[in-house]
Amino acid sequence: MLKRFAVVAAVGMLVPLGAATTAYADPEPVGDVGPPPDTGVVASEEPATVTTPDGWTLTVAAKDETELPVAPLTTAVSSREYLVGGTFTGTVTGKGKTTLSGGTLEIGYQIGCGIELGQVRLVGSAGITATSSFVAPIPTGVNFPLTGTIEIHPKPGQVTQVPVDKKAFKAAPVRVTLKDTHIKIDGCVGQSFLRSYATLTSSTSDTDDIVAYYGVTKSV
Repeated sequence: MLKRFAVVAAVGMLVPLGAATTAYADPEPVGDVGPPPDTGVVASEEPATVTTPDGWTLTVAAKDETELPVAPLTTAVSSREYLVGGTFTGTVTGKGKTTLSGGTLEIGYQIGCGIELGQVRLVGSAGITATSSFVAPIPTGVNFPLTGTIEIHPKPGQVTQVPVDKKAFKAAPVRVTLKDTHIKIDGCVGQSFLRSYATLTSSTSDTDDIVAYYGVTKSV
């Protein structure tokens, strides 16, 4: 009877050991996979809206925005270039007291540079030195030694506004769609920041009403 109990106990002890071995055999990720590649997709801010004193409601919005940094064609380390896209819309609604005569929708991007490349100059000196051989003290050659250093004077960064399109309309809604549009800035040696903007202007015979949209800022 004792032998039979011992066999049953031994079998019972083997069951959890087998289950633990199976769990331990699961494959584990190898190394750090790193962040996913940048597809350029960026979120859009909420639409910008204003109600004019005349009673019109102006709204400008954006969707499907993309901002992808690419290598500049100049291959200069101080150049920044991007492929941008998106759909920008403007509407004028309501029951205003004035007669609308149309307006414009301007689309563009603002590029902020952390440090701007300033003045670059060479500081040094040049001279003439005659050389002679060991046989006779007669000059047998001339050297032109040049010594100096390159001075780079960086300047505080600034924001550059790059207009892409300006669409005039007679009656809203108005729309501008961009796809893989190149924009760039030169002379930027620091970190850069990029965001879209859209400015809607609604006009009457005597007034202009303006509302502006600014997208999410992307750091590159």
